[in-house]
Amino acid sequence: MNPFITKEHDTLREIVRDFAEKEIKNIASYLDEKEEFSTHLTKRMGELGLFGIYLPEKYGGQGKDYLSLLIAVEEIARIDASQASTLAAHNSLGIGPIYYFGSEDQKRKYLPKLTTGNYVWAFGLTEDNAGSDSRGTESKAMLEKEKWLINGTKRFISNASSDSSLGVSLQVATGENNGKKELSAILVDRCTDGFSAVPLKGKMMWRASDTALLKFKDCRVPKENLLGELGEGSKIMLKTLDSGRLTIAAMGLGLAQGAYEMALKYANQREQFGKPIAKFQAIGFKLADMATKIEAARNLLYKACWLKDNKHPFAKEAAMAKLFCSEVAQEVANEAVQIHGAYGLVKESEIERFYRDQRILQIGEGTSEILRLVISKHIGC
Repeated sequence: MNPFITKEHDTLREIVRDFAEKEIKNIASYLDEKEEFSTHLTKRMGELGLFGIYLPEKYGGQGKDYLSLLIAVEEIARIDASQASTLAAHNSLGIGPIYYFGSEDQKRKYLPKLTTGNYVWAFGLTEDNAGSDSRGTESKAMLEKEKWLINGTKRFISNASSDSSLGVSLQVATGENNGKKELSAILVDRCTDGFSAVPLKGKMMWRASDTALLKFKDCRVPKENLLGELGEGSKIMLKTLDSGRLTIAAMGLGLAQGAYEMALKYANQREQFGKPIAKFQAIGFKLADMATKIEAARNLLYKACWLKDNKHPFAKEAAMAKLFCSEVAQEVANEAVQIHGAYGLVKESEIERFYRDQRILQIGEGTSEILRLVISKHIGC
């Protein structure tokens, strides 16, 4: 029983859980080992209606609420964080800016394609000197002959280099306004001359997701590719991150749930001193704490999402949910490895992958330190 959940949500959870267990689970470790982005699983998520799930039907969406997206992300992260990250990043950071800030022409041009599973869209914010300080953007765009001339680089960008990548929403400096850097957002198609993407390999986590370095050299796009108004780039990007934090929190929640279930199953099977180790207080208490933290994380996240779905301010609660869920994922994954003992340290054990995958959750879309800064400002510090 949960006051935020309807029968429709329960049905969706069953569908996505069945898909994750039958189609993702058996190949997740292989894709992780090979560092292979799966266009097939991406297409399948599109066929299930998970891309643009909260968009109106006129743009190819399902017309569901944002909580439906979080449940889908949660259930896939319960099995594989790489596929969950593809889903989360595409829906929140990819589709989000176009849907919430794009013109009607931009929505009709891009959104129907981005709900099929054939394509994904990226969010170009991070640079060498623009991480936690998002206003440190050094990439530039100048308006010349009704076209934006773009030069610069972006790092650690999700969904940006695979054959499925259609383009990116890019934050760039477009001049100065009252002595301050003017930041704007521009839509850049992947096929644009001067746009190149270099896949990032050798990651510790999310090895089957697509992460890239983007380069823009004299890249020209039409004037009408400006997203929102001139100088609104920072506002667009930061508001997008508020919603994105909910999906990262859902990833943390799902990963914690999966790690807990693995630890509980193992603890009931593994025997020492003549009985399952789950019967020993030292292990039983660990599992009890894990279950309690997951329950608290789920309620915090669902409340934050309820605020968004009902058009209430939710930035503070999104920051809280992302902070708490990501740190619960870390704590649960760590204890799950401890319960597995030496078996949790080898690649043949799924918990080893979960332990690696959780580590980015305290870094991406706002580090835990930045989130505490955000929360402290909301509470009047």
